[in-house]
Amino acid sequence: MGRIVGLDPGAKRIGVAVSDSSRTLAFPRPALAAEGTWWQEMAQLVEEEGVDLVVVGRPVSLAGRETSSTEMANDIANLVRHHFPGLGVEQWDERMTTSEASRALSAAGKSSRAQREIIDSAAATVMLQSYLESLR
Repeated sequence: MGRIVGLDPGAKRIGVAVSDSSRTLAFPRPALAAEGTWWQEMAQLVEEEGVDLVVVGRPVSLAGRETSSTEMANDIANLVRHHFPGLGVEQWDERMTTSEASRALSAAGKSSRAQREIIDSAAATVMLQSYLESLR
């Protein structure tokens, strides 16, 4: 059983998190630029980490309805399926992950300015951890 990568799609960056080999804990990795060929960087991560599943965050409104961001997340999930046909791809509700990540970073003493570069991967970590806990 391989590791799991969590992706938190954003307009500028795609947050990235990776599970440990036991699929118990999620850890942040550097975010990928959303424009361009991000999947090439991801290919290196998939190879190095022994990934066999990608979980893409699926943003929906608090009421559970699709938003404009939902379509972008669906597109990213489809790109992962296209570029990595050997990997499983699932989508997971990512409601409130950025807010939760921001609170945790603030509690750790990170200013909102300092959070800008790491918030996307912190949100991916929250989302992936939620997914991992659902597997238990």
